[in-house]
Amino acid sequence: MKRGLVMEGGAMRGMFTCGVIDVLMENDISFDGAVGVSAGATFGLNYKSHQIGRAFRYNKKYCNDKRYHSIWSLVTTGDIYNVPFCYDELPYKLDKWDIEAFEKNPMEFYCVATDANTGKPVYHKCSDGKKGDIEWIRASASMPLVSRPVEIDGGVYLDGGPSDSIPLKFMEEKGYDDILVIETQPMDYVKGEQKFMPLVRLCLRKYPEMIKCLKRRHLMYNEQKRYIREKEAKGEIRVIRPKAALNISPVEKDPAELERVYKLGREAGEEYIKTYYNDVQ
Repeated sequence: MKRGLVMEGGAMRGMFTCGVIDVLMENDISFDGAVGVSAGATFGLNYKSHQIGRAFRYNKKYCNDKRYHSIWSLVTTGDIYNVPFCYDELPYKLDKWDIEAFEKNPMEFYCVATDANTGKPVYHKCSDGKKGDIEWIRASASMPLVSRPVEIDGGVYLDGGPSDSIPLKFMEEKGYDDILVIETQPMDYVKGEQKFMPLVRLCLRKYPEMIKCLKRRHLMYNEQKRYIREKEAKGEIRVIRPKAALNISPVEKDPAELERVYKLGREAGEEYIKTYYNDVQ
């Protein structure tokens, strides 16, 4: 069987995912492939480089640094998460991403971005962890309205969440048949309609298909949640998710809040191992 991991995004709700995957890595649980969306990609890539604790560590350290995420960065650069700091200085100088380990690990790793011209998801296989892959990871996490579209090889891309928030079906289509899904919303969560459509239409007027994508995102998301619950109830997949809403800001600046959500993820990961993985072994 091919073992797959699916990681939902959600900005700093991703601290929950960080807690889960750290516990999984500490227990030497491996996967043949993984896919991450937005924060699920930026934090989840540490699974392939096997850097336990890295994502939580740098988020906690730099959450109050205006170079990391801030209104200052949004106003001066167009990105609320500062691109030179997040995708250059941080991974290559301050808290180094292990590119060599990433490349050597045979686990396939995909990130999801949305093609701004078509409104459709694009799945990029990150192979060597170098600048090309980093640009796709950045595209996957470039939240509409607070990020500039990312240009790659003539295309224009934004956050993968609006087009494929929880890409379970993508992994199934890739032949993965033993899949763990990490969600960042509780089981009964229902997404509402986009509240800022007038602003979306203004800011993304050059990309009408992206506007349509954001307008119908809640329908796609709620259908994905339904599909996951159905598969889970049949015992065809496993899911780790928070028991209640995490209630954390997308640009959280309180280290204690980041740690709170991270610990919830660790608890969920430990519960998963106790109730499932040890029995399998």
